[in-house]
Amino acid sequence: MRIRDLQARAVVAPLEPPVRTASGHVTQAPLLLIDLTTDEGIVGRSYLFGYHAFTLAPLRELVVALGEIVKGNVLAPVELDKTMRSRMTLFGTRGLQGVAVAGVDMAAWDALAVRAGVPLAEMLGSRPRPIPAYNSLGMIPPGEAADAAAKTVASGFKALKVKVGWPTLAEDLAVVRAARKHLGDDAALMVDYNQSLATPEAIRRGRVLDGEGVSWIEEPVRADDYRGAAEIATQVTTPIQIGENFNGVYEMELALSLGASDLVMPDPQQIGGVTGWLRAAALAQAAGTPCSSHLFIEVSAHLLAMTPTCHYIEYLDVAAPILAEPLRPVDGMIQAPARPGIGIEWDENAITRYRVA
Repeated sequence: MRIRDLQARAVVAPLEPPVRTASGHVTQAPLLLIDLTTDEGIVGRSYLFGYHAFTLAPLRELVVALGEIVKGNVLAPVELDKTMRSRMTLFGTRGLQGVAVAGVDMAAWDALAVRAGVPLAEMLGSRPRPIPAYNSLGMIPPGEAADAAAKTVASGFKALKVKVGWPTLAEDLAVVRAARKHLGDDAALMVDYNQSLATPEAIRRGRVLDGEGVSWIEEPVRADDYRGAAEIATQVTTPIQIGENFNGVYEMELALSLGASDLVMPDPQQIGGVTGWLRAAALAQAAGTPCSSHLFIEVSAHLLAMTPTCHYIEYLDVAAPILAEPLRPVDGMIQAPARPGIGIEWDENAITRYRVA
């Protein structure tokens, strides 16, 4: 089976509710939808999340160009990954280049599993199974944190993540204490600083949070400051979580070797798609590090099912408005569908409504 064609369409879908972070607000879901067609007529689908609408045009150009490179090639995702990356040796696969490679990779794996007639998880040697999910929210004022926690529990979740990084530690504490009180003893509470602190301040706030029943502190400092993160991990008792900004497995390997975190959470489009995730899962297993996911719940549900140190799946659904059958949590768990491939089907009417040039 060979690749016959690859198409990419840009949409800007609503994101409800918008996500406020200490490093900026995300009010829309700019998505690039990828359709990879084989000579047998099988279609593999994936999508990329651009964060800002202005990324979609260059991202689409990169994906379409990669499609021309792999057109006519046998549908063998690991070999395709090697082919695409070899064409980028001189300027690397950081940033949008690596994201584009991941998008093609995920569509290729989807097509391969569709042809085999099995879910992606089964193609990878596992099976779809329930993965513990956490409800992922933005920055919530202290006065709203209690209500958000109560609604999270009522929805069946047993874990909640809130973004912090308010101007003062007192405000962070007010949010954490309100959420912790209304979650109950059986639910986990995570906090995410979105890279908003310097190392000394992260240590100061982290030491205070050590006594507040927090399950992890996420990205307290700049994402690529692994030495700073390692210092925080040494000085703070609460586990440190990083990984959504690993640009490929080599950065993940470096972070793990420096002791930059106690937990990792690769992002499928940043780590290298399915092929990159397989390598990342092996790194996490070798290090004995619990591994969660970032965004992309549809493919993450399959990938975590085969990850030996599977921890949590993040429930922040950016693609639901353009999917025919969005993936929903049940009793605080997310399970990949049993249908072949990743299980993505487009809602073409919604795509027409949200499509951009």
